[in-house]
Amino acid sequence: MIQKIQKFGAAMLAPVLLFAFSGMIVGITVLFTNQQIFGSLAAEGTLWLQFWTIVNKGAWTVFNQMPLLFVVGLPIGLAKKEQARCCMEALVLYLTFNYFVNQILTYWGSYVGIAMDSTAKTSGLTSVAGIRTLDTGMLGAIVIAGVVVWLHNRFYETELPECLAIFRGSCFICMIGFVAMLVLAGAFVIIWPMIQHGISMVQQFLISTGNFGLWIYGLLLKLLLPFGMHHFVYAPIEFDSVLVDGGTVAYWAQHLGEFAQSTEPLKELFPAGGFGLKGLVKVFGVPGAALAIYSTAKPEKKKIVAGLLIPATLTSIVAGVTEPLEYTFLFVAPVLFVIHAVLSATLMVVSYSLGVVGSFGGGLIDWAAQNYIPLGANHWQMYLIHILVGLVFVGIWFVVFRTVILKFNLKTPGREDDDATEVSLKTKADYQAKTNHKKAEKTAYAKQIIEALGGPENILEVTNCMTRLRVSVKDAAQVQGNDYFRSIGAHGVVKVGNAVQVIVGVNAPFIRGTVNELLDSERSVS
Repeated sequence: MIQKIQKFGAAMLAPVLLFAFSGMIVGITVLFTNQQIFGSLAAEGTLWLQFWTIVNKGAWTVFNQMPLLFVVGLPIGLAKKEQARCCMEALVLYLTFNYFVNQILTYWGSYVGIAMDSTAKTSGLTSVAGIRTLDTGMLGAIVIAGVVVWLHNRFYETELPECLAIFRGSCFICMIGFVAMLVLAGAFVIIWPMIQHGISMVQQFLISTGNFGLWIYGLLLKLLLPFGMHHFVYAPIEFDSVLVDGGTVAYWAQHLGEFAQSTEPLKELFPAGGFGLKGLVKVFGVPGAALAIYSTAKPEKKKIVAGLLIPATLTSIVAGVTEPLEYTFLFVAPVLFVIHAVLSATLMVVSYSLGVVGSFGGGLIDWAAQNYIPLGANHWQMYLIHILVGLVFVGIWFVVFRTVILKFNLKTPGREDDDATEVSLKTKADYQAKTNHKKAEKTAYAKQIIEALGGPENILEVTNCMTRLRVSVKDAAQVQGNDYFRSIGAHGVVKVGNAVQVIVGVNAPFIRGTVNELLDSERSVS
């Protein structure tokens, strides 16, 4: 079950990765169409305004078609074979499902309290690819995609009589899926209104618990990160209607122009914006932790440690990828990771209490495009508070980490015993990350990973998320430990039963491709 959950979480990342770029473009277009900044150049009817409005419409593609993206994106990570065909099957059957729902509600919607002619936001209806249907959001898309992937994995290669051979493969999946979608459509019409009521109750809980609910949210985001299950915490809030219509990411982008023009406090305009502060740790927490690790390193090792920490810290600050630094101390000093999680949640709550809200999910590039640049003119005071609080927490992270490291003599990078293998100093990994475009080095690295996992015969399946290989193995006892994986250039390994995660950094998709190529080659020979 853990293996399946981890694989599912990794598959969800495929569509999610598209939102960062689109969000930045939306932010830029809002800036360039702001009359308070560009004056008459951005006035109604100007060529300037028309051009950037066109760009804005294109940037909204992923936000407007979010369910379709998840329907098509999940099979990429979940289908065991012919992923491209599975994506097509998922799209066709998802549209079939919505056509069924539309017609069922047209005839019998009144029995479940849904009026198809209603245009109210509270109607529970939406439009998907021009089909008026239930607003099942990301969750409905995931359910349909999951069913289609299961059908695909189980029946795609089903042998049919010669006279029916034309219906093999994708056609057969769509045939049996057609029946499945009819059943699911009927079930959703009955069940989904109750689920929507449940979502409403969750909204009320999170809103009513205020800072406590936000703190628990922030804590879980970090504590579940090593297990790859943090996607299940933030995805419903950011991409589904748990707090606001369409999720916080889409809602922020949709109202960015309105927020930019208003002088009202952003917290009043967007109360749910506290849940958009998960990235504060990436810019303010990680540098404090890195400084503490550097300051406590042995004098003769400080230069090597700096070579490790500087690129990892810059990756977090600029791009918003924290794993390289966080995994540096996760394995050697788990207590630091727990403290890191607590401080991250506390930073979110303190910032929100002082009026800071927004879309701070990534690094500085993301922050600037979606917050500072479009909103700075009218909300600079909030951003000043935001930066001051962040800098204070850099100091808090530094003091707390340094104190704990020294008090408990934790073996963070640069503090290893002289006779110990300095497996935490990933200079080889840094080198590989810069030069992995070279085929020979990528292949050698992938071979080392395969051997560390117990060899090709021990590996059942390899997928990936942004920074990790997610591997299902036959026998976890054959998988090497952290020391070995770090010695070959990885950041570490996490084992949960027979589900193994190898932390390799942001090149995980490319490394996975090389690993699978080697596995396919080995198995074809044998």
